Amino acid sequence: MKPLEHSRYLELRDAAQVVEADHHGDKVLRLTDGSYLKLFRRKRLLTSAALFPYAQRFADNARQLAERGIPCPRVLEVYRAASLQRDLVHYSPLPGDTLRQLRNSPQATALRPALGRFIAELHDSGVYFRSLHLGNVVLTPDGELGLIDIADLRCHARRLPLRLRVRNFHHLLRYSEDRDWLFEPGREPFLRAYAEACRQPLDWRELDRQLHD
Repeated sequence: MKPLEHSRYLELRDAAQVVEADHHGDKVLRLTDGSYLKLFRRKRLLTSAALFPYAQRFADNARQLAERGIPCPRVLEVYRAASLQRDLVHYSPLPGDTLRQLRNSPQATALRPALGRFIAELHDSGVYFRSLHLGNVVLTPDGELGLIDIADLRCHARRLPLRLRVRNFHHLLRYSEDRDWLFEPGREPFLRAYAEACRQPLDWRELDRQLHD
């Protein structure tokens, strides 16, 4: 993690577009070359983020996803800005549109089973993505699905057990608009696409029952 001088940060920020901010300050900046700076604030003095900063998690997760062939942002550098009490990750974004942006597009019908198959690939690769929702899944210009906002993610050495798969689906389904879109033609098409893509045979009806428990 490289130190980022305050003067250099101000220089970058002066020419940047503020994409996201809150009352604590900047959260995401778009730089003039199209790359991004994402800032992470430590919310408490004693926290795991002090030992394992979120900016570094983002970078490590990007590397592990790339090793698994899963499209994601490309990390350029990780910084520590002591003057701001922030950790920062500098990255090139994953091009494309989020599935949330594409919910009403002509592609929507095909995207539902495609998402089911993609999540099966994630789970079979050991990827547990706590921030899994339609706003964090991107359809790239090459027609692949990939992930963004990947700080809150863990890559296991083995494929996920059923209990973690079910828990991850609960993350995906917690937004009513996303859930309604996924299950618009009924629950079966999306869940069946997932179940049939899993390396280990899985009955979509059993998965559906687990989601209702």
